[in-house]
Amino acid sequence: MTEVELVAVALATGAAAGLTDSARGTVHGLYTGLREEVRRCLGENGGNSRGGYGVRVLDAYETDPDVWWTRLLQVLTGSGVETDEEILATARAVLRAEYRPGQHGVLVR
Repeated sequence: MTEVELVAVALATGAAAGLTDSARGTVHGLYTGLREEVRRCLGENGGNSRGGYGVRVLDAYETDPDVWWTRLLQVLTGSGVETDEEILATARAVLRAEYRPGQHGVLVR
C-alpha cells in the first residue's frame, strides 16, 4: 500500500466509523484530525485552482466515496500527504484504532 493509499483508506475508515462505542469514538476523533490535516495540506499546496479542487473532492468523497475514490487518490498524489509525517502517523492511528483482534481488515504497524 502506498502512502497515498494509506491516507485514503484511513479517510474511508474514519468516515465509515459510527459513534456507537468508545473505540468508534476514538476512530472518529482521529479521523476528524486526519481530515483537517489533509484539508490543510490540500489548501497549502494548492493556492491555485487545484487546491480548491482538492478540498472540494475531499468534501465530495465524504458524501459519496464510491464515486469520488479515484479522484481523491488523484488529488492526494503529489499534494504532499505522502511525505507529511504527521498525516501519515494520524492515518496509521486511525487504522490501528479501527482494528480489533479477530476482525479481518488492515493492520498497520
